[in-house]
Amino acid sequence: MKQYRSLLSLVCAAVCAGAVHTGAAHAEAYSGRADVVAFANEMSESHGFDADALLATLAGAEYKQSIIDAISRPAEKRLTWGEYRKIFLTESRIEGGRKFLHEHARTLGRAEREFGVPAHVIVAVLGVETLYGRRKGSYRVLDALTTLGFDYPPRSRFFRKELKEFLLLTREENLVPDALVGSYAGAMGYGQFIPSSYRAYAIDFSGDGVKDIWDNPVDAIGSIAAYLSRHGWRRGESITMPVNKPASDAADLLNVALKPYTTVAAVRAQGVRVNGVEDDADATLMHLAGADGDEYWLGLHNFYVITRYNHSRLYAMAVYQLGEALVEDLRS
Repeated sequence: MKQYRSLLSLVCAAVCAGAVHTGAAHAEAYSGRADVVAFANEMSESHGFDADALLATLAGAEYKQSIIDAISRPAEKRLTWGEYRKIFLTESRIEGGRKFLHEHARTLGRAEREFGVPAHVIVAVLGVETLYGRRKGSYRVLDALTTLGFDYPPRSRFFRKELKEFLLLTREENLVPDALVGSYAGAMGYGQFIPSSYRAYAIDFSGDGVKDIWDNPVDAIGSIAAYLSRHGWRRGESITMPVNKPASDAADLLNVALKPYTTVAAVRAQGVRVNGVEDDADATLMHLAGADGDEYWLGLHNFYVITRYNHSRLYAMAVYQLGEALVEDLRS
């Protein structure tokens, strides 16, 4: 037993020492790493940054283990639909959406007219993303993107690209890189735009000359509407609808992909009753594990568009159902 405890103590000591060593390594300035120096040089050559000044900025970035932990287990991949729904379809979130709809009715109406995206969908995105701007994230974006870009191998290429986009947008918008905060993945503002999305889709909807998705709900509303419109939102079309369980031999049609991969005619051929949609409409057939059992849904083109915001059918369903709850309130 003493030998076992002694061995266990040695193992624990080694693990702890390794953890301290790892923390110390990350505590060193990112600017001293060869891969970071190479990144700074590439930014200098391709985009005209001063490499030394950029390295000084990156030297201020801090490695965050909590960021690695969070991105390694996202809710969309570890929860059932029933569990996920309980987070976003709450009375407080619905009430918050009602209040936001009322306070920003004029702006939402203008966005719907200009982009074709219903007001309740825009508000539902805001509700799911940040509880209407109340939870925008607490990580410095510089820390998040540097940590993920250089110390998260599974997606380092993607996040290094987002770090590049972030540095470009801060230069373009005259923002201080280490002052901006967001999610553990570097998403920012009311609508949680990642840097590349900001540069591509954020708009100055308030007309003050600034694309402020951080503190200006008018710009946030317009930017979300613009994002969904640019990804192909079809004005007046349905999003999704509950359907009956398909025939037993239709398993190969369920949850195949987020992008529509079959037609309503093919779904009907499997005994699924679909009302109000043409046979040639593209569709996805979904099976979700709800709180009260299996659920079957038909996803249409606009459902897919919502998944361009977050590549998850659970996310898109939460946006849809939260939006429907707000519409129901307006109708009642």
